[in-house]
Amino acid sequence: HWMFSVVTPRLLMADLPPPDGVPTATPPPASCHRHPNRSAGRRCTRCGQPACSQCLTQGPVGSICDECRRRARPAARQRARQWSAQRTDALTRSLIAVNVAVFAAMTLADADTLRGSRTALHDDLGLFSGWVTDASDWYRFLSSGFIHFGIVHLGFNMFLLFQLGRMLEGALGPVRFGLIYVAALLGGSAGALALQSGGLHGGASGAVFGLMGCAAVGFWQRGINPMNTGIGSLLLMNLLITFVVPGISIGGHLGGVVTGGLAALLLSHASTRHGAARQIWALGGLCCLAAVACVVIAST
Repeated sequence: HWMFSVVTPRLLMADLPPPDGVPTATPPPASCHRHPNRSAGRRCTRCGQPACSQCLTQGPVGSICDECRRRARPAARQRARQWSAQRTDALTRSLIAVNVAVFAAMTLADADTLRGSRTALHDDLGLFSGWVTDASDWYRFLSSGFIHFGIVHLGFNMFLLFQLGRMLEGALGPVRFGLIYVAALLGGSAGALALQSGGLHGGASGAVFGLMGCAAVGFWQRGINPMNTGIGSLLLMNLLITFVVPGISIGGHLGGVVTGGLAALLLSHASTRHGAARQIWALGGLCCLAAVACVVIAST
């Protein structure tokens, strides 16, 4: 028992705080785990590592170090899907970019493109029935939809494409919207060859008229008067300009709007019976039918 009485006071004394006036050793400040020469004012909320302000990023709760932020970042494929889901008009913007890029390239090759003059590239890419002699010239059915005669022609078509594309692509998705655009472009080429075979045709107006026709018929099928939505008046105004202003491809506009209306009818019929997969097949068939029409009309 005498050993217990000796040891116990020592243990109790060791647990007591030091008396006043006696200096105590303070732990050194923590340094950043990536920059040892920098003092860490805070720690990562997730992993607890000390880090300087440069290595911390403000998160929803607390601050996160660079390593935790990279580990929490989704994979590249997932990020691409998220970006695509957020951008409901990505294809519309891409089509506008292609049209602008083609116009810029044509302007660099010949400055007369800005003034709407006919250039060598217009002859190389435009649609004229006399130049479609064999299969090697079939590219003109599509390439003619990406050339324009002057900056005003380009600006007017791109403005309408932006307005209509945002509405239709957001509702239908990029695949169905893209198929409608291609079908209307080919339908416009077929109409231009059928009604005005002696002229040189170019521009995205056939496809744009197809989008207007698709939107107008789509509203009508849902019991909505297109004239109450702005689409009907826009379509009528542009049809009036088509017939009044000289030098406009009447066949291209009419072919595009008819093809766009057919696309809307196919969408409505397929959606009530088979769903989106059959809609895509139906629109793909419409594209093939429009392409065949271009070949048949050009050959005759």
